[in-house]
Formats: sequence, structure tokens, C-alpha cells
Amino acid sequence: MFSLNSQGISEIRQQMLKFAQLQLHDPDLAEDVVQEALASAYKNANSFRGKSALKTWIFAILKHKIIDLIQSRKRTITLSEMGDEIDPECFFDQTGHWAVNEIKEWQDVEQITYQKEFWAIFDLCLNKLSGQQARVFMMKEYLELPREQICNECGISATNLNVMLYRARLQLHACLARNWFEGEV
Repeated sequence: MFSLNSQGISEIRQQMLKFAQLQLHDPDLAEDVVQEALASAYKNANSFRGKSALKTWIFAILKHKIIDLIQSRKRTITLSEMGDEIDPECFFDQTGHWAVNEIKEWQDVEQITYQKEFWAIFDLCLNKLSGQQARVFMMKEYLELPREQICNECGISATNLNVMLYRARLQLHACLARNWFEGEV
């Protein structure tokens, strides 16, 4: 079983709420799904083995709760529904997904700190995207929703989705190039 002080859980809860609001565009639904995820984490605390960070484990629960909610919203109607030198595509494979092989290079123990710093900077860069760009990017890359479902959920065409994903990747690339690879903060 895990233990976390109230300040720690409060910080994680705020981050969860921010993420859920970005995906759901409804503060009430976001609050509900965060509460469900936290309740599920508490209920299943003895299944937490410590193989990942507690925050990662709780966010995985949240991710699945959000996916379930998005998929169920298709079937029901809720009340609330009434850098120039680096190739911009170097972080992505031919299908537009993160190039996992690039991240696997960081498995050296000395690089763990750098990984954490990288993801902190990535999070800052992600927060600089427009709300809709960040939303579709996270739906595609983190929630791994199919393109058709993202288009339906966001009310956009497939072409618009492709443009938004491309622009999000370019902006993330430029931000990472400035703040991580060149070291300018």
C-alpha cells in the first residue's frame, strides 16, 4: 500500500484535474473522472507494486477513465452537452507517433535525471500550445484514440486534425529545440 501526504495528493489531483479538463472541456465531468480515478486508486492500492511512480500509476488509471468516458459519450448524451537546424519530424516516426527508439537511448542510469528534466520541459512546451492543439495531440499520442474518434469528439475534419497535429509537433519541436537541446530557458 502506498502513503502520500495531503500536499502530495493535492498536487497530483490538481495536475489530474488540469489534464482531464483539457481532454473533456467540461469542469464538472473532469472533476467526476478525477474523483473516480482517485477512488479507484485508493480501492486498488494493494495492487500498486511500486514498479512505476505513484503519480504514473494514478495517471494511468485517469487515462483509462477518460477513454471510457469519451467512448461512452458516443452512446449517451450528458446534461453538459446540451527550430530550423533540426528536422521537425525527428521526434516522430513515419506514422506520426513518437519515435520510441529515440527515447530508448536514455536508459543509462546517469540519464534518469535528464529524462525527468526533459519531460518537465516537454510539459512546459505542451502547455504553450493552444488548448485545441494540446487536446488533439494528447488524445492522439497519450490516450491513443483513433483519428476518427478524435475528429468526432472535437468536431473537426480529418484534414484539420492532420494540420493541427503537424502544427503541434512543429511548435513542440521548436520549444524543445530552444529549451532542451540548446539549453535556453
